[in-house]
Amino acid sequence: MKVLIVGSGGREHAIAYSVAKSDKVDKIYCTPGNAGISEYAECAPIGAMEFDKITAFAKEKEVDLVIVGMDDPLVGGLVDCLEAEGIRTFGPKKAAAILEGSKAFSKDLMKKYNIPTAAYENFTDPEKALSYLETAKYPIVLKADGLALGKGVLICNTLEEAKEGVRTIMQDKKFGDAGNEMVIEEFMTGREVSVLSFVDGKTIKTMTSAQDHKRAGDGDTGLNTGGMGTFSPSPFYTKEVDEFCQKHIYQATVDAMRAEGRPFKGVIFFGLMLTEEGPKVLEYNARFGDPEAQVVLPRMKNDIIEVVEACIDGTLDQVDLQFEDNAAVCVVLASEGYPVSYEKGLPISGLEKFKDEEGYYCFHAGTKFDGENIVTNGGRVLGITAKGKDLKEARANAYAATEWVQFDNKYMRHDIGKAIDEA
Repeated sequence: MKVLIVGSGGREHAIAYSVAKSDKVDKIYCTPGNAGISEYAECAPIGAMEFDKITAFAKEKEVDLVIVGMDDPLVGGLVDCLEAEGIRTFGPKKAAAILEGSKAFSKDLMKKYNIPTAAYENFTDPEKALSYLETAKYPIVLKADGLALGKGVLICNTLEEAKEGVRTIMQDKKFGDAGNEMVIEEFMTGREVSVLSFVDGKTIKTMTSAQDHKRAGDGDTGLNTGGMGTFSPSPFYTKEVDEFCQKHIYQATVDAMRAEGRPFKGVIFFGLMLTEEGPKVLEYNARFGDPEAQVVLPRMKNDIIEVVEACIDGTLDQVDLQFEDNAAVCVVLASEGYPVSYEKGLPISGLEKFKDEEGYYCFHAGTKFDGENIVTNGGRVLGITAKGKDLKEARANAYAATEWVQFDNKYMRHDIGKAIDEA
């Protein structure tokens, strides 16, 4: 089987690693890919939003299966384009990817089908949003409706901060058209947990839990990022929490999308907040999380191709999804200055050690080849992942492995998984 992966980040590298383990796969392509993915795949310089070129490439190479990793092409309808040409594709169609593409849509869906989430209001008029904020309770959360690379969420502690947030999102359009509509919702407190799931339109099978660290600085300070590290499983995701979510959130979401005429096939990422009133949905994503995929996929026992095909064929109920009884931690090595401004093109050394160490992984997020050398090519550069018998061992292993890799302006948080100590 020939497989094409669409994307260029750490998530796609983790997917490529998993696909390469499958006995069903003879050849892997990736568009556009990165330096790390090229170890497993033949990379082609086609952007993830160049739908016509991707479709033509898939046909030219006689690809049997396409896996779309990124949010933009899913929300934009790449799956629809590929399937229209008879190409088997894993991921939600445009009508279903709106679950991530519009926060206003997903909030309205949850309200309509009684899926637990924070109280909220949607706004398309900045003046009405400003008026609403005058009587709101603080802190409060402002969310750009559309895709914003994980950065379109502002937590505002005062009215002045909230007013500035409206200017940023709706008037200055810092996140572009993603800010044409805005969600204002109550600030929830509790532990955050991420749960990824495979979905075939009617059946849902959840993967092992994880927990991301979004803020740029230690102690959850600084700006929101695409994710500075993660660990799996979450010690706060108990059997009781899982039972509640299976009944009131996971299956309820799949059923709601079917009822809306938007059957979802692919991966639903549930961002949860474990509040005093019980688990509530913070957000949905319509694909594997990044960096959650980097700690979840290495722990999956199943052949990923078998699971993916079951999702496409509607036979997921026949799959026994299993994960290793261990733990994994991912620490993101970023370029100093991320997520605002940072230097690119810096040589990276020490990557070869990961090939010799079992249970250690270096997932490339922002790298490229500069001649023979691998250099930095993004804010998040590498995801250093390690397994362990438990979370503490995995965390120690991951931080030890960060020392193997060197590049100028290397930056990381030093407290990824610190919450483990409080569990």
